[in-house]
Amino acid sequence: MNNLVIVESPAKSKTIEKYLGSDYKVVSSKGHIRDLATTGKYGLGIDIENNFTPTYIAIKGKSKDISNLKKLAKASDKVILATDPDREGEAISWHLYDELKLKDSDYERVVFNEITKDVVVNSINNPRKIDMDLVKSQETRRMLDRIIGFRLSKLMQRKTGGKSAGRVQSVALKLVVDREREIMAFVPTEYWTIEADFKEFRATLEKYHNKKIEIPNENEADAILAKLDKAFKIAKVEEKEKKKAPKDPFRTSTLQQMAANKLNFSSSKTMQIAQKLYEGMNIGSETVGLITYMRTDSTRLSDVFVNDTKSYIKGKFGEEYVGSVKHSKEPLNAQDAHEAIRPTSIMRTPESLKQYLSNDEYKLYRLIYIRSLAYLMSSATTLATTVDLENNGYLFKATGSVLKFDGYLKVYQEYEDSEDTVLPDFKNYQSDVIVADKIEKIQHFTKPAPRYTEASLIKEMESLGIGRPSTYATIMKTIKDRGYVTIEDKKFVPTDIGFETTDKLQEFFSDIVNVEYTAEMETELDEIALNKIDNVAVLQKFYTEFAPLVEKAFKEMTKKEPEKTGEVCPECGSELVVRSGKYGEFVACSNYPKCKYIKKEVKETSSFGTCPKCQHDIVERRTKKGKVFYGCSNYPKCDYATWYEPTGEVCPNCEKSLLVKKNKNIICEQCGYTK
Repeated sequence: MNNLVIVESPAKSKTIEKYLGSDYKVVSSKGHIRDLATTGKYGLGIDIENNFTPTYIAIKGKSKDISNLKKLAKASDKVILATDPDREGEAISWHLYDELKLKDSDYERVVFNEITKDVVVNSINNPRKIDMDLVKSQETRRMLDRIIGFRLSKLMQRKTGGKSAGRVQSVALKLVVDREREIMAFVPTEYWTIEADFKEFRATLEKYHNKKIEIPNENEADAILAKLDKAFKIAKVEEKEKKKAPKDPFRTSTLQQMAANKLNFSSSKTMQIAQKLYEGMNIGSETVGLITYMRTDSTRLSDVFVNDTKSYIKGKFGEEYVGSVKHSKEPLNAQDAHEAIRPTSIMRTPESLKQYLSNDEYKLYRLIYIRSLAYLMSSATTLATTVDLENNGYLFKATGSVLKFDGYLKVYQEYEDSEDTVLPDFKNYQSDVIVADKIEKIQHFTKPAPRYTEASLIKEMESLGIGRPSTYATIMKTIKDRGYVTIEDKKFVPTDIGFETTDKLQEFFSDIVNVEYTAEMETELDEIALNKIDNVAVLQKFYTEFAPLVEKAFKEMTKKEPEKTGEVCPECGSELVVRSGKYGEFVACSNYPKCKYIKKEVKETSSFGTCPKCQHDIVERRTKKGKVFYGCSNYPKCDYATWYEPTGEVCPNCEKSLLVKKNKNIICEQCGYTK
């Protein structure tokens, strides 16, 4: 029997083909094969008047792939659609079913939560049909994003310096802008603390005659200092045993947050590496997926993995280190479609795989492995100690703890956010009086809420119920690429265009571009997936609110005047202005379209040094799609070109140009010298 299995990625197809026998041919669709057309009203590819009927066309460059898939499907007895186990994957399966003209008797749908032989074979033996409710949910999301994205992006391009707007993207940007305005409006308040230093610990003034004390200025701090002695009476020592439970296994959002904080990975880098680990890696004896599917908002673990891991913990660390499954509260609008992100086998330790992985792959795999292992280990036990020290009616307090049993910290300690202060054993003190080395006053000022990092913005979005595991990384990348934010000290700072775009959208679309509306829409998409509400009704309700707002904005939104350069047009005498185009800013005549003069860009050449082939200047150039590269000014006689920016310096070994690579390293392409 000839079975055709269609997966999404070529890497995954190679792995799976090794698990199945000669009766199966595994090929890749290379992701989506179709998308909404750009025809019809406003180029949406959606017939709004006819129950929001979509028109799909082959994605550019996919016609040959579709043709090959049709031939293979026609020659096969059975087509098995094995795209990713989420709504997007379900939609890709449906597009394949529709485009390949399959019959219900000709196809099966399977999902792989992990790419291991047992799971793949078990999935093949337990097929189902396409879940059309999931498909409708994805299709509704795509149409909402197309309507909002196309209409608002066109509006922003026409009226502002912004390049795009989006259903979730614009709300994420609003969070960044709102936080920046909070910071700008914040007025710091002065306050002081008084702290006593002892040889082994530090105590802070908290009360005066059992009433909480606040010190607003230096004069009051000095007045208190004048009343204190260096000798303190140990008023109370309290010890309490506390349990410290391990963290949940990773969801998409928490993996992105942790990888950003501990590994300094961007969310997009994290997902790219996780995709490779999921799809399958060659580990010498076999090619196998190392982690479960990486787009999930569930913290559930399979019974098989839990039992295997508990046995591993017992054998390696002892019975006392074996923990239990904890039932944690899921994030808002969570979908428990599949498991948390975990290793496919607890026996594949990071150390055993290190030789087969790149440095970054190893770091991320180790993070996922340790988090999953630690979750199933026992809680740590600490002896929390609090000591009250009295000094002329003033009460100082010191807190700390001693680790009595490490539990999950035996493997997870390096990933913990804070370390506990260890206090001395006050029971061994000969007297109830202890003398401070010094007592000092310290000035402080209240601080505003911090700017968002990628990690904290993703955490905020998840807590508010906006976005989905598959969208966080894309949103982070988009607001950076569109120039709406810059990164300072790993934090998002909105640009002038970011402020302007947000303000214009809030002026005309505050009822739609907000957290509450976006979260409610996510809930409705979930209900479509569960067949609780009609998708056309959701689209109609949205469009009835949205359409008049767009029309009003196109009529009434004031257009940003282009920046004047102070030069005059050599063809008609009008002023030259800075305009934005598909490939960035350019200088053109303000009298457009009557005058179509565009000033040719003059490239700076001196900073890029000389060509290593012919010694002419290296200049900055652009491809037809606007991508920057660096080439010889003597082109076409000399064809030297590089994507990396020349520093203007020469290599000390071979005297060729030194280049700045993407990772900021300065290298010589000729001899490999690294600065």
